[in-house]
Amino acid sequence: MSRAFDVSGDEIMSKKSNRRMKWVASPSTIRLNRFSYTYRLLLLIFVSVIVISVPVVMYGVYIGETQRSDSPQGMIWVAGDEFDMGSNEPLFRDAQPVHRVVVDGFWMDETEVSNAQFAEFIQATGYVTVAERVPRAEDYPGAPKKNLFAGSVVFSPPTHAVPLHNHFVWWNYVRGADWRHPEGAGSSIDKRMDHPVVHMTYEDTEAYAKWSGKRLPTEAEWEHAARGGLKGKRFVWGDTFLPDGHIMANTFQGHFPDHNSVSDGYVSTSPVKAFPPNGYGLYGMAGNVWEWTADWYRPDTYPRRVKKGDPIWNPKGPKASESFDPSEPGVAKRVHKGGSFLCTDQYCARYMPGGRGKGAPDTGTNHLGFRLVKDAPRA
Repeated sequence: MSRAFDVSGDEIMSKKSNRRMKWVASPSTIRLNRFSYTYRLLLLIFVSVIVISVPVVMYGVYIGETQRSDSPQGMIWVAGDEFDMGSNEPLFRDAQPVHRVVVDGFWMDETEVSNAQFAEFIQATGYVTVAERVPRAEDYPGAPKKNLFAGSVVFSPPTHAVPLHNHFVWWNYVRGADWRHPEGAGSSIDKRMDHPVVHMTYEDTEAYAKWSGKRLPTEAEWEHAARGGLKGKRFVWGDTFLPDGHIMANTFQGHFPDHNSVSDGYVSTSPVKAFPPNGYGLYGMAGNVWEWTADWYRPDTYPRRVKKGDPIWNPKGPKASESFDPSEPGVAKRVHKGGSFLCTDQYCARYMPGGRGKGAPDTGTNHLGFRLVKDAPRA
């Protein structure tokens, strides 16, 4: 049994020449006219600032505010801004066209939620994750009873090269696989407490978010944060995958999916701060584990969006009833971002900030986690 995957101000001088101030006559008149000019210039500047500032305050964008002294512990302030969302990569057809988006400022978790952090949540609440529950027959009609056991989806590499058109070749639903046992019964997180928690369904992330007083980011918020202030770069650190030969993220090396050369030192997940942060100080915005976002998925979200004009303010994606994945019709899915330790230029390559993934809300895997955001109080 397998759960579904996958200002204009007034002119300083009137246009009518007979109303223009003429600097003639006495020096006192000249001083008066200079004063009048200066006064009106200052007034114009003041009005311009007010006119420009009103929508900024109204929408909470906080443009230019790159640091805040009131940031919650473990979170980074991401200033609101306008950016180019999407990708021109030929393989990323569902991330096109690139379009202008504006997002409000928010705080984001510095790292993906770790096993240690999730364990605190479990201890405080007694929550049982979806992978730890036995699936109900009514939720999976037609599934053989023998396949209704607690577990989750685990990457299971084949022993030889295989065609890449069928991902079920390297994924298996494994009994006993959950956040405590990433590869199934017998595996452990005892030495991986600083790794991202995995096998997270959307329900699991929402439960943690409610407990922590945070929420999942929208797809636009996530991508804006991932870019770290860089404009139009392929990766969250620049345009070169291995700058000066340095490995910048936990991705797949070798021949996918059968041979991982482990050049980055990790077969699966890595500590949440194993690789350098991006320009905003956020770790793991490329590779390691996919991250849930709040948006429902459609491959044509961006074309539908640009019809509404440019830029788009705080987009939130389609409605649940509109979600559609042509590779699995009938299964509503949420957007994943960031790629994982399984992404490679041979397959996926969605560790690029513009890349999009997707997954059914009830399905967790051993390469899927999350991080949260928090809104700033309105002025």
